Amino acid sequence: MFMQLWEILSDWRALVQIAVLFLFIYQVLYHLRNSRGSLVLAGLLIFLFILWGLSKIWSLNVLSKCLEIVLNSLPLMLMIIFQPELRRLFAQIGSMTFFKNNRRKELIAEIVNAVQNMAKQKCGALIVIECKVRLQPLIDDAIELDAKVNSLILESIFYPKSPLHDGAVIIRNDRIVAARAILPLSSSEQLSRQMGTRHRAALGIAEESDSVTILVSEESGSISIAHDEKLYRDISASELHRMLDTLVIQRNIGEFDETVLQISANDEAQLSAETSESEPEK
Repeated sequence: MFMQLWEILSDWRALVQIAVLFLFIYQVLYHLRNSRGSLVLAGLLIFLFILWGLSKIWSLNVLSKCLEIVLNSLPLMLMIIFQPELRRLFAQIGSMTFFKNNRRKELIAEIVNAVQNMAKQKCGALIVIECKVRLQPLIDDAIELDAKVNSLILESIFYPKSPLHDGAVIIRNDRIVAARAILPLSSSEQLSRQMGTRHRAALGIAEESDSVTILVSEESGSISIAHDEKLYRDISASELHRMLDTLVIQRNIGEFDETVLQISANDEAQLSAETSESEPEK
């Protein structure tokens, strides 16, 4: 027996097949855990086991034949029982490979839309997009959520009368994983004393991680973004979209710096033009 097992394991093709089957079964069982279908499956297996025991004890040939028919059709039954879970599983597998950039584009569009609306209403907000450095300690101390990023959900979280509006929202991939998160405050002396807690919190998390943080000022409704130990203030919705596209989709800090320089140059040109127009004619 051990020799046969060794011959099977010595064949690399067999090892590959075993690994593929193991990963497939593991992923299926992992995604089916705590689902309604799992309870149905448990009840079905218990029922079939009882019938199988009775058929063996009392030699019930007709019942044994019926059990054989049921077991032969069991794969089809499982596909019907777990149809919603299996569809969600294959959708996630497909989204991880081919549609990752599309998901990120949708993520950026939803965030920019929510930030633009909250800026018009002067609704304070603090949104953290997790990158490579995990923010799990902050998530564990916050109110944990599991919702797809949507502009209406973000706006409802930061609504002044919402119990979750204090603190920050943390986004991982395309999911809102935490709300009312308490971020570390920056102790930088370069920050103006006029800046509130949100600005210091946004810069604080930018100093300790590679996350991208968007904030909306409650006093002025201005939009700012914090990344790489820097805080960029008073940017427009279109500029925010360009920055997030560079950092979240392209993940290119060099292009991000070029984008910031271009925005600064445009602001200086616009300011000089407004100054020259305001000067009285001699």
